[in-house]
Amino acid sequence: MGFRSCRQDFNLNSVEAVEVAHRPRSHTQWTGPLLGLVPILIVLLASALPVAGRGKHRLSYGEGLIVNLSVPESEVAQVVEDVAQNGVIRGTKEYNKDEFVGGAKPATTSKVFPPWNEGGKIFYKVREEAIDPRNFKDSGDVGTLAVRYVVQPQGEKNTILRIDALFVEDFRRVAHQSNGSVESAEYKDIQEHLEAIEVMKKQNAQAERERQELLEKKQNLAMQGNAPAPPLQYSTSADSRIADSEIADSRIDESPVGASSQPSATQSTEQAHLGQSQPGQGLEEHVKDLRKQVERSVKAPGAPLKSAPFHTASTLQTLTTGTEVLILISTPYWYGVETHEGQHGWIPRDELEQP
Repeated sequence: MGFRSCRQDFNLNSVEAVEVAHRPRSHTQWTGPLLGLVPILIVLLASALPVAGRGKHRLSYGEGLIVNLSVPESEVAQVVEDVAQNGVIRGTKEYNKDEFVGGAKPATTSKVFPPWNEGGKIFYKVREEAIDPRNFKDSGDVGTLAVRYVVQPQGEKNTILRIDALFVEDFRRVAHQSNGSVESAEYKDIQEHLEAIEVMKKQNAQAERERQELLEKKQNLAMQGNAPAPPLQYSTSADSRIADSEIADSRIDESPVGASSQPSATQSTEQAHLGQSQPGQGLEEHVKDLRKQVERSVKAPGAPLKSAPFHTASTLQTLTTGTEVLILISTPYWYGVETHEGQHGWIPRDELEQP
């Protein structure tokens, strides 16, 4: 009896063991091991996030700006030199009320940047003792703020322009990279200068076309009247108005003999339009009178003749007091002028005598 009962107990336990082995696991039995992996996954994700953040910072700061311009290298270099000398660094500021950082100076080199050995023309604009300029990564304290411009030719008609900005603290000598706002603002200034020069080139081309038309008209008048045409002192678009007056005068002087000495209604209208010229007035004298309407004299103590309608543009020459110039282009603040020697440039309106 004892042996049988023990065997029966054994068989019962074996059946229960088999049933347990084949019984599906409960939700608690499956999720237990997974819950143990959750802390490990959290640690891995936490360690990966700073890496992604650092990568994003590297993309946001220190990239600089590189553009390809469809402008000859000589023109871009001239404009960049003008901008490097304008005394301000845009796209940043020292205090909330400022719009830019002033007091910057042009330089031929800067310790803020490593040496440049990739060719091209290099320009620098530097502001020392700048106080915590904005838009530089983790900037602080007082230091040197510098912008570097690299102008490299790309063939005869194209230029690569590279602009970079850095801020270096004076005490710790830590370099802080720009987020791109300085480079973008400086390039916008350069682009505006280039656009103004392009407008001036188109206007000069138009003036040259009008000058050729004027010469043809004068040659035709000389052939019709069998008399030499008076010489031109200027070759500008303003002469087109003078040419119209010459044609009108020639028509008046060629009236039939015996005709009434009183001007006709058509002649009176033409004379009023041409500055009230008197019958019998010489053609050359009348042209001189008309030129006075577009001539101006430089005020004391003289004025610089600029290469573009900007105060920071390079000075082509200094015009002394009383120098006469001919107005080619009129803008709200500037005159595009030509000197007696044929030099074209820009002068502020308030530096010329008004009629």
